[in-house]
Amino acid sequence: MKQSAGLVMYRFKEGRLELFLVHPGGPFWARKDEGAWSIPKGEYLPGEDPLEAARREFTEETGLVAQGDFLELAEIRQPGGKRVKAWAFAGDCDPSALGSNTFSLEWPPRSGRTVQFPEVDRAGWFEPGAARVKILKGQVPLIDQLCLLVHH
Repeated sequence: MKQSAGLVMYRFKEGRLELFLVHPGGPFWARKDEGAWSIPKGEYLPGEDPLEAARREFTEETGLVAQGDFLELAEIRQPGGKRVKAWAFAGDCDPSALGSNTFSLEWPPRSGRTVQFPEVDRAGWFEPGAARVKILKGQVPLIDQLCLLVHH
């Protein structure tokens, strides 16, 4: 069973809660928007500390170092069966200043050419209602949990 760990960064702007989401890079996601975004997250190995993995993945996908008080959210299971452990923390950043790791992919398929794509091609701040539309359906419970935690 694949396990993933991630972080939900949030802030209050003019008294309104906003969540930080990332959009996956690469050709498969290029034209997908609604239901394609995610919290910064990645897989971790059995025995690996999930919070440390979540912080590492956050840095790899955004170029930022996550700091602060991490509030543990209840583990969710995405429709494909992957389990996701997540923590919420208050933070802020300029989404246009992000730097993501890259991955290699043969593109176009069967072309013999390998192309580098960013793990994350863009990021943004969304109020909870918009975030629920943008995020992968399986991650919506994370938004609901965060809203309850920060009483918003």
